[in-house]
Amino acid sequence: MSARAVTIAQISDLHCGSPHFVPSLLERAIGEINELGVDVVIVSGDLTDAGYRGEYELARDHLDRVECERLIVVPGNHDSRNVGYVHFEELFGDRQRELHLDGVSIAALDSTEPDVDHGTIGRGRYPWIQSVFSRDAYLRVFVLHHHLLPVPGTGRERNIVHDAGDALEALLRADVHLVLCGHKHVPYAWRLEDLFVVNAGTVSTTRLRGKTKPCYNVIEATPERVTVYRKYPFHDRDLIIAFDPVTFEYEKSSALLGETATG
Repeated sequence: MSARAVTIAQISDLHCGSPHFVPSLLERAIGEINELGVDVVIVSGDLTDAGYRGEYELARDHLDRVECERLIVVPGNHDSRNVGYVHFEELFGDRQRELHLDGVSIAALDSTEPDVDHGTIGRGRYPWIQSVFSRDAYLRVFVLHHHLLPVPGTGRERNIVHDAGDALEALLRADVHLVLCGHKHVPYAWRLEDLFVVNAGTVSTTRLRGKTKPCYNVIEATPERVTVYRKYPFHDRDLIIAFDPVTFEYEKSSALLGETATG
């Protein structure tokens, strides 16, 4: 197994077509990702605002500028509105993906259901998850749009994955280390046993809670350390969480709690 460092960029919640969509933010983020020369780019859903064809084409036009041959895209709940998953499959391909690269294994799937905001993974896909992660890997990454754990500072909890308990147990059985998701537009990180769950913010909209800002995630991984940063388009980056994938010792940014209202 190679010890070469692997760098992953995660962008989420583009919302192309929304009145809150800011094209310059997405353009800048893609430019920064290209300059960084990442190994994998993950887009964790809500490419569009309502699943319409024109919104999908706009998202495709932007993502065509990504200069990375390994692009993993899954839909979000907004993308599955108005039978939008038909356009997704035509423009972005399979809604379930896997990738194995230099000791890193990634499984990504569609957690949406048509025209509803909540999500599900489904028992029928637990064996697939187990199979993908049966290979030898120092980092196993699972990707979906919906959050598996509640996110502080996002108000009433309504849209968590319906089978989150069973799904989390399936991920723990598969020795998954890292879950990447989006949906709530608030960056955050949890540790649950030996599993780290990281939410991304919105990369390119002004639909923001509290003091959060548009951002995306950059994951730098080696067998000794996995570090997740959030990067602000046009600005610097800061730490979300870092952990040892063997001992699971970790450090987490205390600044995450100060950006959304509590009460």
